[in-house]
Amino acid sequence: MKILVIGPSWVGDMMMSQSLYRTLRARYPQAVIDVMAPAWCRPLLSRMPEINEAIAMPLGHGALEIGERRRLGHSLRERRYDRAYVLPNSFKSALVPFFAGIPLRTGWRGEMRYGLLNDARVLDKQAWPLMVERYVALAYDKGVMESARDLPKPLLWPQLQVNDEEKTLTCARFSLSAERPLIGFCPGAEFGPAKRWPHYHYAALAGQLIDEGYQVVLFGSAKDHEAGQQILGNLTSQQQAWCHNLAGDTALDQAVVLIASCQAIVTNDSGLMHVAAALGRPLVALYGPSSPDFTPPLSDKARVIRLIDGYLKVRKGEGEQGYHQSLIDIQPERVLNELHQLLQAGEA
Repeated sequence: MKILVIGPSWVGDMMMSQSLYRTLRARYPQAVIDVMAPAWCRPLLSRMPEINEAIAMPLGHGALEIGERRRLGHSLRERRYDRAYVLPNSFKSALVPFFAGIPLRTGWRGEMRYGLLNDARVLDKQAWPLMVERYVALAYDKGVMESARDLPKPLLWPQLQVNDEEKTLTCARFSLSAERPLIGFCPGAEFGPAKRWPHYHYAALAGQLIDEGYQVVLFGSAKDHEAGQQILGNLTSQQQAWCHNLAGDTALDQAVVLIASCQAIVTNDSGLMHVAAALGRPLVALYGPSSPDFTPPLSDKARVIRLIDGYLKVRKGEGEQGYHQSLIDIQPERVLNELHQLLQAGEA
């Protein structure tokens, strides 16, 4: 069986989609699974052993461009895929498999995709509360799984592969000392500071960890670099020597390897949180307005700290510098305590 998956366009969603690929591989061991997704996803897909090939989606996230999608679909016809799974819910995401003439095209109904999908599922959000469950459900024939309770347990959570040689070489590439174990921080988050634990809390935690003998590495994109500099600015000069702001300085693949090299991770609700979970790193995830009820870190080594209930669509918090009060209220001492417990459990 040859399968084409139209993958998500966000880091966290792409990570959770691996549960579908692992489930498909378990059900159809001889299947060839290709994933079409933005080119930046390739470093993640290359570390998923279930994937045969990552096919770059050349069109931007918001671009319709039906003509180009028709051309792209026609170019795939010679591959003779047997079926397709369309993970995004948009109309345009279903066009390529349709134009490719793939016989069976599966996905949730989404935006008026009648005809484009000939195996369209109707989503009951209460029956399928987690995004990962919605992905995995597509691996089964229509009507077989009525709700998340019907899925085989445990779910096959995401697992990225990184080897020890990569860790050694990449740590050396970024001049990370072998004298001290690494703790990674992911202080960024999409949509601004409302989803971020305040930089001064990160700095207080970093200072405590450095004084305990760790070194701290800050991960993120170029737009998170300033937040990293704010964290550094709140440390003493002696502590700064053991805190490395790599936000914006690493390619995604390098960040994956470095996160795999960390003893533990402290993170906001972000794509890198899901990467850390898939790497099996002990992690403390800090939530504010966004909720772990839909996209929690998929790991039994994760601790979630959240002081409020429900989901709040907030882009800017009411606290100083746009932070959300519920994140301001999470004290560094509590995070340090959770981190100590995870580290001690790993040593047991």
